[in-house]
Amino acid sequence: MILPTSLTATAAALRSGQLDAFAYIATICERLDEVDPQIHALLPEQDRRGRLKADIAALQKRFPDPGSRPALYAIPVGIKDTFRVDGFATRAGSRLPEELFAGAEASCVSMLKAAGACILGKTVSTEFAYFEPGETRNPHNLKHTPGGSSSGSVAAVAAGLCPLALGTQVIGSTIRPAAFCGIVGFKPTYGRIPIDGLVQCADSVEHVGYFTQSVADCSLVAPILCRDWRGEDSLPLERVPVLGVPEGPYLAQASDEALTAFEDQLTLLKNAGYRVCRVSVFPDIERIKRLHMRMVFAEMAQVHAPWLARYKTLYRPRTLAALHEGQTVSDEERAQGRAGRALLREVLEAQMKEADIDLWVCPATQGPAPEGLASTGSPMMNLPWTYAGLPAITVPAGLAANKLPLGLQCVGAAMTDEQLLAWVAPMADILASQLYIEEYTT
Repeated sequence: MILPTSLTATAAALRSGQLDAFAYIATICERLDEVDPQIHALLPEQDRRGRLKADIAALQKRFPDPGSRPALYAIPVGIKDTFRVDGFATRAGSRLPEELFAGAEASCVSMLKAAGACILGKTVSTEFAYFEPGETRNPHNLKHTPGGSSSGSVAAVAAGLCPLALGTQVIGSTIRPAAFCGIVGFKPTYGRIPIDGLVQCADSVEHVGYFTQSVADCSLVAPILCRDWRGEDSLPLERVPVLGVPEGPYLAQASDEALTAFEDQLTLLKNAGYRVCRVSVFPDIERIKRLHMRMVFAEMAQVHAPWLARYKTLYRPRTLAALHEGQTVSDEERAQGRAGRALLREVLEAQMKEADIDLWVCPATQGPAPEGLASTGSPMMNLPWTYAGLPAITVPAGLAANKLPLGLQCVGAAMTDEQLLAWVAPMADILASQLYIEEYTT
């Protein structure tokens, strides 16, 4: 089910005309017809192929000169079904009437269109980007979850249905599924990608993220989506970053298998010249988790207040439980949750400065994707970084005993997204070389 796909190479070939856009889209549609009935990444659409042909024709008319074509010319993009997209219904993975979620197109979707992208379609989301899963399956093993809540987007990229897809993250909905499906997931600093035009889960920690198959591909998209992106010329002289390991109860949440793989990853990086500094952090991880989750529940309840009483029977159990808990959160507790975001960020960045750490590194998940589709897996390895609003990326970093992917999560200081991508790219190459050995020698 997995198909290696280079966004960077494909985009360059489409812009130059070396790759015919109509032929490429036809290939994508054939792949979709073959694979998606098994992984269920995209929502159904009548005459998708005809619409995409019309979109390509419009792009060719708009950009007849290859030299003037924008970065993502004719690239098909999957859009999580919590984003509003002109011409598409929005359901947010729910059974509620789509009319409730109508509104202006999300700015980030419009940014992708302005860069030449065409919309492959809406991708499956868990119900309201929380824990009730859809039908999407992990392309590495159809018996396992792809993770959530951006389930369809991650599966579509991993399976080669599109080289780019949008997701969101309120706890771990970009980083976790990317790790489970063996691709790159990037969640920029809180606020760097606008969150308007979303059926939001919790705006205090609502992040837009996206999926590609490499860090280079991720870097191609970042200037298009991220506010005030600084080019390579603005980065300091190239050097090897110091890696911080967040020791303590947070790290202990990972499984023995994930921790063993993580230590192997650190050994690879140390052998390549990286310095690793182990620092005790998150001694109050349970308090952080409670602050984050209670704040999320309160904001979910506020979002759904206009709909809950009338459509209560249409909500699924875990979503309903979260909304009911959110109704019990006081204004004071919610304010404490919001204030805690900046406090945690300050603590983490102070620890980075004191220990001369450039990046935090840790397992992206507690282990490989769980078997079955009833759960999307735990996001607890992602929660504190999301709560603090720090930029995070996961890259493929190994295989579990069951041959499912494991990811390495790398986290930078706030607003250092540019440096994070620049530093992680060579690290990903080092880990990929070992991953290749694991895949073809076991």
